[in-house]
Amino acid sequence: MTVEAFISALNDAGITLTEQQIEQFQRYFELLVEANKQFNLTAITDEKDVYLKHFYDSLTVAIYVKALQHQTSTLIDVGTGAGFPSLPLKIAFPQLKITMVDALQKRVRFLQDVVDTLDLKNVSIVHGRAEDIGQNVAYREQFDFATARALARTSVLAEYTLPFVKVGGALLVMKGAAAEQELADGQQALATLGGTVSSAFDFKLPNGDQRVIQVVDKHKKTPKKYPRQAGTPNKKPIA
Repeated sequence: MTVEAFISALNDAGITLTEQQIEQFQRYFELLVEANKQFNLTAITDEKDVYLKHFYDSLTVAIYVKALQHQTSTLIDVGTGAGFPSLPLKIAFPQLKITMVDALQKRVRFLQDVVDTLDLKNVSIVHGRAEDIGQNVAYREQFDFATARALARTSVLAEYTLPFVKVGGALLVMKGAAAEQELADGQQALATLGGTVSSAFDFKLPNGDQRVIQVVDKHKKTPKKYPRQAGTPNKKPIA
C-alpha cells in the first residue's frame, strides 16, 4: 500500500488526514525502520507493508468503532510493541487519550522517542506487565476502551485487558482468521471478567488478508483476583 493508497483508503472510509498527520505517519515509519536496525521491533519494514499491515490495519478499528474518531475517549493498548494500534490511532484522532503498556524497556524508549518527535499530547507509556499494572488502582477500570494486537489468544487476552476497562466501556479485540474459534474458546473468560460480545465486524484488508474486530462490552466489575500473577493467564487460561 503506497502512501497515496493509504490516504485514499482512509478517505473512502470517511477519515481525512491533514498534511501534518500525513507527515507524522511518514516520520513514524522512518523512526520505526531506524530503530529496527538496533533491535527487533517488527519483521515488517518495507514501506508499503508498514502502511498496510501496521498503519492501515491499526486504523480499521476506528472505521468500525466510530466513537474513536470523534469522542475524547481514553484507550489503553496492552502489549503495544512498536505502538500498534495506539499510535496510528493517536495520529489520526488527536483527541484520544492514549496509554501504552509494554514489558520491554527498549520498546518503551522507542515509543517515547516517537511521542516526543511527533509532539503527541495526552500519551502515557507504562513499562511493566499487564498482570501487575491491571492490579494498580491508578489504571484498573479507568479506561473507556482497551485493545491489543497480536498479543494472545482471546481467552488470555481478556484477562490482560478487561481489568483496565471501566463498566460501560469496551474491549476492542483485533484478530485474523482464527477470531471466531478463539472467541468460542474464550467465552468463559469473557463472562468471568465481566465482558459480553456486542458486535463483530468481518472484513478484508486491501491485500485480501482476513480481519475481525469484536467489541466486548464491560457490563460488570472484574473480580479482584484478576488479573492473576504474571505468567499465570497464559499458562492457565480461564475455562
